[in-house]
Amino acid sequence: MSERSPTQAPLAAACQARGGKVSVLTQSDVARLLAEPSPQTRAEVAGKLGRDIDDPALSTSEVALAQDILRILANDIETTVRQTVAQSLRHSNRLPHDVAVRLANDIESVALPILADSSVLTAADLVAIIRCASSVKQETIAGRTDLAEDVADELITRAHATAVAALMRNATAQISETGFGKAIDRFADDDGVKESIVLRDKLPITISERLVALVTDNLRNYLVTHHELSPAVATDIVLQSRDVTTITLSQGSRADELERLVQEMHRHDRLTPFLVLRALCLGDMEFFEAAMAALANVPAANAHTLIHDAGPNGLRSLFEKSRLPARLLPPIRVAIEVVAGVKFDGGEHDLARYRARVITRILTQFERFGEDDLDYLLDKLIAVLAVGAGRQNSAVPARPASLCDASYRTA
Repeated sequence: MSERSPTQAPLAAACQARGGKVSVLTQSDVARLLAEPSPQTRAEVAGKLGRDIDDPALSTSEVALAQDILRILANDIETTVRQTVAQSLRHSNRLPHDVAVRLANDIESVALPILADSSVLTAADLVAIIRCASSVKQETIAGRTDLAEDVADELITRAHATAVAALMRNATAQISETGFGKAIDRFADDDGVKESIVLRDKLPITISERLVALVTDNLRNYLVTHHELSPAVATDIVLQSRDVTTITLSQGSRADELERLVQEMHRHDRLTPFLVLRALCLGDMEFFEAAMAALANVPAANAHTLIHDAGPNGLRSLFEKSRLPARLLPPIRVAIEVVAGVKFDGGEHDLARYRARVITRILTQFERFGEDDLDYLLDKLIAVLAVGAGRQNSAVPARPASLCDASYRTA
């Protein structure tokens, strides 16, 4: 007989105490385990128990014996035995809680299957493990299905960047608005974490707007097309991303990119009426035409003709087909006329001066905007005047105390 292993005596005692049999193990299995409990034999027993322990036909005493054997195998000196226990029991509902916790705190090769999948581990177990776990263990926990909010918060508070990025990629993880904010605070300089947050299916609007200033142009465009933002912030992102191309778009440069942006915004219900109006008021006719084409579901060339060359009824028919609110037709008509009459002058800060002239003329010719739009246009007028004057950090015209301030109603 082989030399007795440290596991042999406990296994014998367990079998004797429980009557010596369990239906998932045959008598020959038990005899072989007691006679020659090599690492290979013990691993085979562990695998068999893992496959069969959830069988509903097992009696209470049989389940208890199987669990006793698993407790012994989970303490086995051989790593391969413990690995087999963890791998074969990772989905088991009958894995004893104490065994699950022991395996989860074992070395990574043993612990990871349990940390990834075991439903026996509680949220409190996972929080405790996170506090002393390696980055690999933390990352594995971050990928668990339906991760609870308090576990997610513990990862955000303590885990490495790779684990927090994995958490943000986990579509089933429950993450609070506070948790998102804390992740941004901790990892404001980590592009991987920020990108993973941006790419989630849903974000609180406050989180989306915080990310605007922290991410790349591509991710800002993703925020516009996939997440809820205030109309003002969404408009600013669109216009900022197009500042360098506004002049050349009329010559056909990057028109395909503009169409893709607009279509993506429309697919995700981000092409809001007031974003379209504000973009037009800031002089972006190309964006307005592409947006109207998308909203009305007509070719871009047809939209251009209806806006510019079909008389007053052309714009009305396009507008009605787009299903934009009827009250926006008058300001949009005025804005189109103003934009058509204002040209680039070709000098330094051309775009800023162009927008300043457009906004000023629109404010003087049509005052019945909604208050939010007036606020936005007045703020943008102040900003573009500062840029045009080359003194962005210097004194700029103060925002009027009242929207009816006469200095903003005359040009």
